[in-house]
Amino acid sequence: MRSLEALGAERTPARPGPGPLPQALLRALDLTVGRRVEGLLAGDHRSTQLGIGSELAQVRPYEPGDDVRRIDWNVTARTRVPHVRVDLAERVLTTWLVLDTSPSMTFGTADRRKADVAEGVALAVGHVATRRGNRLGIVTFGGADPKTLPPRQGRSGLLGLLTALRGDEREAPPGPTPFADAFARTSAAAGQRAFVAVVSDFRGSPGWRRPLLELAGRHDVIAVEIRDPREQELPNVGELWLVDPETGRRLRVDTRSEKLRRRFADAAAAERASLARSFSSTGVRHVVLSTSGDWLRDLVVFLRRRSAA
Repeated sequence: MRSLEALGAERTPARPGPGPLPQALLRALDLTVGRRVEGLLAGDHRSTQLGIGSELAQVRPYEPGDDVRRIDWNVTARTRVPHVRVDLAERVLTTWLVLDTSPSMTFGTADRRKADVAEGVALAVGHVATRRGNRLGIVTFGGADPKTLPPRQGRSGLLGLLTALRGDEREAPPGPTPFADAFARTSAAAGQRAFVAVVSDFRGSPGWRRPLLELAGRHDVIAVEIRDPREQELPNVGELWLVDPETGRRLRVDTRSEKLRRRFADAAAAERASLARSFSSTGVRHVVLSTSGDWLRDLVVFLRRRSAA
């Protein structure tokens, strides 16, 4: 199988990509998410019988211990190998990746851009989410062509993810990132209880707390926030223009002013602290990944800690 790095978009100096995705860390991520899956599928999410309206997840070869009443005789006759039908609610978890593709995600001054880290998170989570018959659905927002791709298994799920990652190359018109619409679309598309990972820099106008609260009330949601160091502190490099990629607004500043740099850092810290409180108040677990350093290791540590909680 090709490496996850090879599956990503073409790399250039302007688009360096997420960096290495070591197999050891991917295995750790697999085990960690696997434990979380077991928790989500406990109790009424692990029904032993097909109920009315249950959704077929897959047809797979029969294994010792399977209920013979679930044998799919049409597939068995066609393949000459016993196959059983697997109910989605019994054994299959659906993961939804909600990906921010807005202009602010193209910013990056460290090892890579925020969009590159988001791509890496998507590939790593998508790799784990499509194993063992589990399914992956995708919602993109903030770009010129927002998408909602229905859940798919295995390679089809990963191909859908790559389509979403590569398919929105056009620059979106200026404007606030539509978080509320993205959360509402995810709620509408995710019928069965699911694991939802929202990957974004969470920069834009407020007003999305209620839709996120509704989403978190039905699903297991994590917020993966991606930051660049220069968004938190200004360097002392003299006069420069600051540009808001969401609105196109430009502001000329003199970074030689220590007072200005301090005010900028204080305001940035206060804004991010307010964001963390918003997640906490909705019951959404929150992790911060940086464009500098080993973002994948930080993600694995966060999910391990969360799984053990």
